[in-house]
Amino acid sequence: MNISILVFGGDHFLATLPDRLRDASTFSVEAIANVNQAVSRIQIKPPDVIVVQASLDGSMELCRWLKEQTKLSWIYCILVEDTPELLAFKSQFGREWELEMTCAALRQGADAYIWQQPKQKTDNPPAEETANEQLLLAHLSVGLRKAQKYRDLVRTNDLLTAISLADSLTELKNRRALDGDLPRHIQKARSSETPLSLIILDVDYFKKVNDSYGHLVGDRLLQLLSHRLRHNLRFGDTPFRYGGEEFVIVLTNTTCDEALLVARRLNRVVSEQPFAINNKLAINVTISVGTACLQPEDDTKGTSLLERADQFLLQAKAAGRNRVIGCSRNMFRKASHLQAVS
Repeated sequence: MNISILVFGGDHFLATLPDRLRDASTFSVEAIANVNQAVSRIQIKPPDVIVVQASLDGSMELCRWLKEQTKLSWIYCILVEDTPELLAFKSQFGREWELEMTCAALRQGADAYIWQQPKQKTDNPPAEETANEQLLLAHLSVGLRKAQKYRDLVRTNDLLTAISLADSLTELKNRRALDGDLPRHIQKARSSETPLSLIILDVDYFKKVNDSYGHLVGDRLLQLLSHRLRHNLRFGDTPFRYGGEEFVIVLTNTTCDEALLVARRLNRVVSEQPFAINNKLAINVTISVGTACLQPEDDTKGTSLLERADQFLLQAKAAGRNRVIGCSRNMFRKASHLQAVS
């Protein structure tokens, strides 16, 4: 893994760092000497390790700020003490004073605090790395391990999140995913002033399938239905398994009338061809569908939108099943007219 290093320091400080830091196959190094620019860079593209020049204005503030950021606190911060006065005090006051300064730096936010006499660059061949340079490289190795563990944790969390939001049977998003996605779709539709609709559909007489053929056949039927729905939706339409044999489809940039057209097409796609469970069994099923479109008075979570679509679904089932009922543009025009008359 190529480790990303941000050096908060000047050009002279950068030149005193170990030569091995310039190995492009191992390290990607960038130097910034302004604290505000460093903060912006960290927020946009967090590095794995930060090497901080202690004598530079804002150095300790940068370390403290970094550890206060929960999402960035994993970044390994190495504070390199190069202040001439403190380096002089170090030799004067001895080991105990050095340890006190180190403890203070660690308490304030640094992960490592290294006392380093700046190395003077000459035209002579490079000498062996000093003990302080070896210590700095050792801390870089610690930072690399920490960054790798963080990346592994992020990947694991992403995987667990994906599992928690997916329906294991149909491989569609589940109801929990809908609870998170629908408010975002509503916010985006309102901010961009675009229409938003959704469909709720239910498999007609699904209980008879389970009672007649068993739950394994019922599960296989739901898998085949999900596959057929998914491959007959438009780009941007998102299907969810809402629960049992009930599904929700969020239709972005879709008006009431367009949602009815999509629902009727899905109703036809499901009913026109049997579902082949195996070589010996094919089952004909139909669906009942309710549609609804986002209105200004709907809540931000989508509860009222879902409830309205569900009411239309109940009407479709009560009217004999295998049909689509939903709101239309004319319906809302009529409602607005009645409200104005009253």
